Amino acid sequence: MASPSRDTTDITTGALLMAAAAFFGWQTAGLNIGTAFRMGPGYFPMILSGLLFLLGLIILLKALKGPAGEPLGAIAWRGMLFILPAPIFFGLTVRGLGFVPSLFITSLIAAMASARMKPLPALLLAVVVTIFSTLVFSYALGLPFRRFGPWLPF
Repeated sequence: MASPSRDTTDITTGALLMAAAAFFGWQTAGLNIGTAFRMGPGYFPMILSGLLFLLGLIILLKALKGPAGEPLGAIAWRGMLFILPAPIFFGLTVRGLGFVPSLFITSLIAAMASARMKPLPALLLAVVVTIFSTLVFSYALGLPFRRFGPWLPF
């Protein structure tokens, strides 16, 4: 009797989560962990790494026990092309352009990750995200950052 095929999507996901957890857990190895009452700088990252590893293990074991699901589909290149550079763009421009323009452009870049997103809804989304984030981070929380940076003429 042939063995049932495995769920490659969940196997891949579980293995990747476990690998990421191991990597980040290894990065905190040189930090002071401390105790639950006197946490060191490595305590929280180590706990998160452990939880991520446990989640990956659960997903992996479930995939190995159960029947196969959908096969691993095509890689979403469009999503990666727009989602991955968006926070990099924000990080590189937030000091020069300021929070508001950097966030607006970053939102537009990220919105283009979906092939179904049209230009007008993308603009509307960017405006709403920018207004909401400015209200929350600048006004409500009072974080000290420039709304408009020195690269702009106004």
